Amino acid sequence: MDIPNTTATIPQAPPDFRSGFVAIVGRPNVGKSTLMNQLVGQKIAITSPVAQTTRNRLQGIVTTPTCQMILLDTPGIHKPHHELGRVLVKNAIQAIHSVDLIVFLVDSSATLGRGDQFVVDLLQKSDGPVVVGLNKQDQQPPDQREELNASYETLTEDHGWPCFKFSALTGEGLSDFQSALETRLEPGPYYYPPDLVTDQPERFIMGELIREQILLLTRQEVPHSVAIAIEKVEETPQRTNVFAAITVERGSQKGIIIGQKGSMLQAIGSAARQQIQKLISGDVYLKLFVKVEPKWRQSRQQLLEFGYRVEE
Repeated sequence: MDIPNTTATIPQAPPDFRSGFVAIVGRPNVGKSTLMNQLVGQKIAITSPVAQTTRNRLQGIVTTPTCQMILLDTPGIHKPHHELGRVLVKNAIQAIHSVDLIVFLVDSSATLGRGDQFVVDLLQKSDGPVVVGLNKQDQQPPDQREELNASYETLTEDHGWPCFKFSALTGEGLSDFQSALETRLEPGPYYYPPDLVTDQPERFIMGELIREQILLLTRQEVPHSVAIAIEKVEETPQRTNVFAAITVERGSQKGIIIGQKGSMLQAIGSAARQQIQKLISGDVYLKLFVKVEPKWRQSRQQLLEFGYRVEE
């Protein structure tokens, strides 16, 4: 993966080059991170079957010969139940008002719900253009496909928002969708070097890859009361040593993550290490620690320490 390099040069954009910032918004678990990874061409955002995976407003960069799109993978818009949730939703709403184009992503394998209507109401307050993505076409029951698509199309037709059908998981239909996004951006410059795929530092991505494995391996047993802090990274000629702390809110959650005789922590570490090795293209030694910080998601100070803050 290409990581931000402040010394890299940004070329002059050719004539008719288009560029801009594109926010991907929608309810939790509609496939926003999967869509970003597909468009970027490699994994930069974590995915999970558990809703509300994305926490930080991650930027992915898609550069073609004619366009550069900076994608903002926003947290799922939902009714928050703690301070962390309020920060996440506020950041997602902020993104709506600070980009050149909005992708309203929906899960077209499920019936249109109140959560989708809530997002629509928010988007009505934005001046920016909106494109609707009917994701998860591959998961639609064949006998319900027309009915499901029609429900979303009727909702968006009233606002003049064009709809595109695709599967972010398989990539089917994404080529036309990407072309549609590019044509809706204004002429503009390169914002980043052409070979860059994200503006996030390597340590952030490492932490996200560890958190992803916790979500995948523990599922509902340890929901979103987990935070990761990369405490130290040591580079040696042979390998990269990574030391990370996993913070949970309750002692019972710590027990689940550690597992019987450390079996779960070992499984999390092994899977995360393989993903981090792909990230840095080299051997990795990963050491994980688990600690308890009661109600950290309710503490503004601890949220700041873990890197969760309201975007300006």
